[in-house]
Amino acid sequence: MTIKILVLKSGEDVIADIKEMMTPDNKVMGYFLTKPCVVKLVSTAPLTADEEDVSTDTEHSSEVRIRMHPWTPLAKEKEIPLTSEWVVTMITPIDKVLTMYKDQVLKDYGNSTDSIHEPVKAGLTD
Repeated sequence: MTIKILVLKSGEDVIADIKEMMTPDNKVMGYFLTKPCVVKLVSTAPLTADEEDVSTDTEHSSEVRIRMHPWTPLAKEKEIPLTSEWVVTMITPIDKVLTMYKDQVLKDYGNSTDSIHEPVKAGLTD
């Protein structure tokens, strides 16, 4: 199992269990994404003019939520193919995101199209 976040040309961040699609001469031509989800950070409170002035002050850090929802909710396929041309970069998710994906998506994904929300503090460190 290789869980990565792919940043796509469309601007979407997609987390999935990935496998490489190889050409006959062993070059990567794309990826198979199992249970792909779009990952977004959503602020729970917009910054006010006063908060913008003290944005470096840790006491005033706003809370954000990590939101995941299925990338291809109408697909019947278990593995979604994606050409490598669409991938800008591929990164390893931080522990909080990885745990959220494993516990809430891989475990309970089924046919659900519900969004998953998880609150975190703005300084998203491991």
